[in-house]
Amino acid sequence: MKNKALIIIIPVIVALLLALGGVYTVDEREQVVVTQFGRAIGEPKSEPGLYFKIPFIQLANRFPKNLQEWDGDPGQIPTLDKTFIWVDTFARWKIVDPLAFFQTVNNVIGALGRLDDIIDPAVRNFITSYPLIETVRRTNRELDTFEVGLEQEEMKDKRRLGTVKFGREKISKGIMEQAQPKLAKFGIELVDVKIKRINYVEAVQTSVFGRMIAERKQIAEKFRSEGKGEARKIEGEKEREMKRITSEAYKTAQEIKGKADATATKIYAKAYGRDPDFYSFVNTLDMYRETLDKESSLILSTDAEFLKYLKGYTGK
Repeated sequence: MKNKALIIIIPVIVALLLALGGVYTVDEREQVVVTQFGRAIGEPKSEPGLYFKIPFIQLANRFPKNLQEWDGDPGQIPTLDKTFIWVDTFARWKIVDPLAFFQTVNNVIGALGRLDDIIDPAVRNFITSYPLIETVRRTNRELDTFEVGLEQEEMKDKRRLGTVKFGREKISKGIMEQAQPKLAKFGIELVDVKIKRINYVEAVQTSVFGRMIAERKQIAEKFRSEGKGEARKIEGEKEREMKRITSEAYKTAQEIKGKADATATKIYAKAYGRDPDFYSFVNTLDMYRETLDKESSLILSTDAEFLKYLKGYTGK
């Protein structure tokens, strides 16, 4: 009984393995090239669905159908005006002929190597064929940026970077047009090429940054000079205002003092007119108080006018 069961089960298992090995699917993101002993058989399968092949003899080689990335290695390239810049590019590509792709580069890694060999020289050819302004600008649109501290005429000079005749977009398009015919034989279509980043090389950066620092220092010094001038102007105005206020205050004080002296003199005159002897007596006592103390020593004759009230002098 066991032998009969084995006789039935073994053929079923073999049949299942053969069936599974002879069926494969293709989804919408991929395309398949069937090979037999390393050689392509039939047409590539690009439409999604269920397909059949000879089990264990034929193999299904799968390749992506969607867009693929290529990121170039940044490199130092001189422009036409002998400015060394650091250029970083990227591209998008896809497999349009899977059979040619399989027969030439065989896989995505091999395709990326071919893209390196073709796109990098095209980038170098175009960058070296145009001045720096062509690689960084698209049009001759006037720059709408400005720097605080720079005069209008000076800013106009800084904006005169040159005239754009070709532009960055056309350079990218030219790179793609130069590289695409060389990639067609590999079953590859180059969809787009763009310059991702442009920068000065380190030696040029040092010079540019030094110039920028010098310009900023010049602007800062200009601000300091203008600030000092404004400070001197404010201080001068303050001094003039203080002198004006002091002069007016002195004038007002002298006027008040003059009026007070006049009033006092008038009062004194009235008082003196009423009793000249009493007025003379009071004034003399005040003079004694101011000039005589315990430390004072006077040598006067007996008929000195200064001591007349001390001698009992009463007038006439």
